[in-house]
Amino acid sequence: MTRTVQFNVGGMSCSFCAESIRKAYDRTAGVSKVNVSLAHEEVLVEYEEDEVEEVELKDTLRELGYTIRDPDKVKQFEQQQEELEEGKRELIISGAAAIITAALMGFMIFVRGTFESQSPLMDLTVMTLALVTMFWPGFYILKKAYYSLRRGIFNQHVLLEAGAFGGLAGGFLGLFVYPEFPTVHFFAVSVFITTYHILSGYTSLIVRTRASRSVQDLLDLQPDTARRVHEDGEVEEVEVSEIEVGDHVRVKPGEKIPVDGEVIEGESAVDQSVATGESVPEEKQVGDEVIGGSVNETGTLLIEVTATGDDAFLQQVAHQIEEARAMKPGVLQLADRVLKYFVPGVLAAAAIAFVFWTVGPLLIGGDPNIQRGAFAALAALVLGYPCALGMATPLALIRGGGRAADRGILMRSGDAFQIFQDVEVIVLDKTGTITEGEPAVDEVVSLGETDETVLRVAAAAEAFSEHPLAKAILDHAEDRGVSAPDSSEFESVTGKGVRATVENQEVLVGKPGWLAEEGIDIGAGQEEIKRLQNRGNTVSGVTVDGRLLGLVAIGDTVKADAAGTIERMKSAGITPVMITGDNQRTASAVAEAVGIERVMAGVLPNDKTREIRDIQAEDVRVAMVGDGINDAPALTQADIGIAIGAGTDVAIESADIVLMGDRLGGVMDAYEIGKNSYAKTKQNLIIAFGFNGVGVPAAMTGLVHPVFAMLAMLASVTLVLANSFGGQLVSGEGINLDFSTEGEAPDEGKDDVHGEAEAEYEDEEMSAEVAATDQAQREEIDPRLEEPGDETG
Repeated sequence: MTRTVQFNVGGMSCSFCAESIRKAYDRTAGVSKVNVSLAHEEVLVEYEEDEVEEVELKDTLRELGYTIRDPDKVKQFEQQQEELEEGKRELIISGAAAIITAALMGFMIFVRGTFESQSPLMDLTVMTLALVTMFWPGFYILKKAYYSLRRGIFNQHVLLEAGAFGGLAGGFLGLFVYPEFPTVHFFAVSVFITTYHILSGYTSLIVRTRASRSVQDLLDLQPDTARRVHEDGEVEEVEVSEIEVGDHVRVKPGEKIPVDGEVIEGESAVDQSVATGESVPEEKQVGDEVIGGSVNETGTLLIEVTATGDDAFLQQVAHQIEEARAMKPGVLQLADRVLKYFVPGVLAAAAIAFVFWTVGPLLIGGDPNIQRGAFAALAALVLGYPCALGMATPLALIRGGGRAADRGILMRSGDAFQIFQDVEVIVLDKTGTITEGEPAVDEVVSLGETDETVLRVAAAAEAFSEHPLAKAILDHAEDRGVSAPDSSEFESVTGKGVRATVENQEVLVGKPGWLAEEGIDIGAGQEEIKRLQNRGNTVSGVTVDGRLLGLVAIGDTVKADAAGTIERMKSAGITPVMITGDNQRTASAVAEAVGIERVMAGVLPNDKTREIRDIQAEDVRVAMVGDGINDAPALTQADIGIAIGAGTDVAIESADIVLMGDRLGGVMDAYEIGKNSYAKTKQNLIIAFGFNGVGVPAAMTGLVHPVFAMLAMLASVTLVLANSFGGQLVSGEGINLDFSTEGEAPDEGKDDVHGEAEAEYEDEEMSAEVAATDQAQREEIDPRLEEPGDETG
């Protein structure tokens, strides 16, 4: 029988780690499919349990040098914290060794005025520091290199250990065989490159440890306790984990629904945006299903539990997020692609140099020059490790991350920079992404009276209603300065509308169908009703003593910069696609207003991820923009997930890019920044490998002193720094490496960031055309298109 198992893996540091895991499982009998997510350190394995056991799959990972974390989310985070502390200790030890070595070399060169130690004590001291650094804090690098070589994989671990052991071998040769060898410098190279690699690894570990905690945040949405109602009517408050299928649970207004179930008593408006993403609450009555984590807004409900544990909605979404992480298409980072050929090239150059100076002379009747051959081979290995390589990508990303932060954009992963430029399709959620996500009055239509009169009467009738659509009417009346008279004898008709007495007249506000049921002639407003509904609005009729006074159209307003952003996507050759759980009519109206031709309407939350995968199956890079919990699995699955910062924490934590505030134009700002940063990355890699391209052939002559190798490293790092940051103010506050959003309220401080984002359009690297397009769109007043929903209750 085919089974699927998922492991949270510790110790993955590059795309070669993912490749080695894939190759190992590809060679394992019984494994039919494997997906590896480097960003989230997760492995999803599909296997035949009659051919291979789960314990064997775990052993394969351990044999590769990786650890398997506890499946419990809290314990996983604790293990990550322990790894971070261990990384910090390793960096302190290796850093101290590097500082002492540098001080000794400085004393030797600048005080004593010589490149050679001429002191056995100094030789032995630096040798000890090299051995301690390589075999204590750097021992994990050695293990990774060993496991990689066992499987024929050449990565930066192999390259580093080749250089480190080359330095160690050169130091020993100088100490015991060839006194003229630069002993201290060879040992020093082993210390410096090992320390540098540990520093790079620690920085990556910080980023990974602070990465997504969306699954834990998602499960926190479920209340800890529930009111269980017994057959005798007794109410008991218990832990949600104790609730079983068939139990009865009571939920009061304003409370979160703790479990999935079916309403068996009561009526209420329920905010199910946790599942649907739609802003208009759904009216629930006996026989309707409710979802755990949604909010009961108006009435008390008695619910019979239909699903618990792994079958519950929030648990299923959590599983979908984890699965999407593991199945997300991988990306081989540019540096790793170059290393794929560079590492074997350096190893081959060292071997060729040794053979040339030892075997070569024999072919022409001369004597082998073992000393020069050894020096040439060792120098080639030392110069082959590019210090600037490790800085090339992160420096460009930090620089781009600083520019993005100035525009209110958080670029949370390296993939966001590398992949975004290759994105061909951007899928956008509708509610809260293209639209504002809040019900608002779009239009008031009067039939014989003034608009103010219609609004005045409607506001009076809705004064005692707690329904969100009633709030929209009251807010609109306040904004327009319309004061409503007092009302009495208020009655809410769930799912249909309200009835009240205003100035001794009976007033009804509600769905046109309900008004017709009450015997009111709505023929005079039929054309207007159709027009407004075709625009995606929810329409409420307003009647006084049986006469249709007018109509109020309510919906979800399109964002002011939405159409301009869509135009920018098209100009960049990107196809925009709208995806929504709303009906086709509303979706099409909104899509037409902003210029989107392709619309996926009526898509259930758990189907959004499948739609993303279907597009990716066409060998197309996909970005997804969303803001709700129901978007989280799709955001994770997409090549680039972009969350609106005003949305839910789960969506934010599932994304690669976070737009602080709710401005949609940040999507294309991020695209421009990512594209520019990737160009910088390529330039940095050319610089880094350029030095090695010259240094390695020079080292093969056997005439390059290790001190010049270190000077070359310094020069390459300096040029990479200058290229990354020259002439660019990354941030007035400096570079901030903390990309987490933990502890920040979704809307807190967003307005100020938004203002900075607008000012930053003057940046010299943002095109004038893009700035003009977006600014013009901001000043444009778009039509407010809305979605049909249940009427005021």
